[in-house]
Amino acid sequence: MLTTESHPAVLAALAEECAALGFAMSCDLTTGRLLRTLAAARPGGRVLELGTGAGVGTSWLLSGMDPTARLTSVELDAEVAAVAAGRLGADPRLELVVGDGAELIDALEPGGFDLVFADTWPGKFHHLDQALALLAPGGTYLIDDLLPQPTWPDDHAAAVVALVERLTGDPGLHATYLDCSTGLLLATRRP
Repeated sequence: MLTTESHPAVLAALAEECAALGFAMSCDLTTGRLLRTLAAARPGGRVLELGTGAGVGTSWLLSGMDPTARLTSVELDAEVAAVAAGRLGADPRLELVVGDGAELIDALEPGGFDLVFADTWPGKFHHLDQALALLAPGGTYLIDDLLPQPTWPDDHAAAVVALVERLTGDPGLHATYLDCSTGLLLATRRP
């Protein structure tokens, strides 16, 4: 495995601030590299991140985006979102929203995004249909944390199985479960 791949310059600082906050929900390196690759495949693309956290995934997305691409990212926890804002907020391609992801999903225009990364409950375990409706034809949807995590509630495994079955069986999507990283599912909206 190659380990010389560059990381976003801000990644180490974000990791330090996450540790200081006790925030352990950031995406891992494999997911981050995939996010960068997916963002790079969409020159001028519109990207939506549901669950900014402290900005680790956001930094990977930005590192793959070209100067004309735009990223909207939402985080419910204002304290955690402040870390992302402090480290990434000056990037003109980024719109950081502090608020409920479900409310943002409901306020957005269907078909307006080329890439949606759902890294929180809204857009993944609820508001799924609404999040998928945000994809433009050929748009990509990515979720992570589908393998057992220490933060899962006791009954969460059944919800994950149902989610994977729902997405892989959706006739409007080409979807693939990837048994790597924290467990990923990548889907593309059929034209």
